[in-house]
Amino acid sequence: MRDTVKSKWATGIQPRNFIWVIKDSLAVSERPGGTVMSHRRVRRTEEILWLKGQGFNLVVSLMDSPYNLHAYDEHQLSWLHFPLNSLRAARSSLDEIYKSLDNAIRGKDRVLMHEDALSDQVMGVVGAYLIWSRRLVDAAQAIVVVEQLLKHQLGPVGREIITTTAEELN
Repeated sequence: MRDTVKSKWATGIQPRNFIWVIKDSLAVSERPGGTVMSHRRVRRTEEILWLKGQGFNLVVSLMDSPYNLHAYDEHQLSWLHFPLNSLRAARSSLDEIYKSLDNAIRGKDRVLMHEDALSDQVMGVVGAYLIWSRRLVDAAQAIVVVEQLLKHQLGPVGREIITTTAEELN
C-alpha cells in the first residue's frame, strides 16, 4: 500500500484549471501551487512534477512578479517571464509573447502558460495568439472560441488584447 501511495504522488498532480488550447502543444492553468491566497509549496512541487511527467518543457508566466520561477529552475523546467502588469505593458510585450509561443510550438515543445489565476489576461493572450498565428481569422471568432474552450466569459481586458491584436494584423 505504501508503494502505491508513494508512486501516485511521485507522478504529481494536474494544475488547477488546466486546459489544452492546442492539443499537446499549448495549455493554460492557474499558477502551479495555487493562487496567492491559497498557494502551497508542496502543491507547487506536485504540479511541476506532473508537468514534467506529461512532457512539458516550457512554462510561460504572465505574472507581475517572478513567483515560482526559482521552482522551475529547481526542477530543470525552462521558463519565460512576461509580466503583464498593465495593458500598456501588455501591448509592448504581446508580439514577443506570440513569437516565443510560436517558436516553442514549432519546435515541438509542450508549453504551459499561466498567471496567478486563469485570468482575463491569459484568455486574451490565448485568443490573440490564435489570431496572430492564423489559426483563427478574427476577433469575434477568437472571443467565442476562447470562451467556449476555457468555459469562462471574457472580460474587457481580454477582449481588448484580442481586438487590438486583430486590428494590428489588418
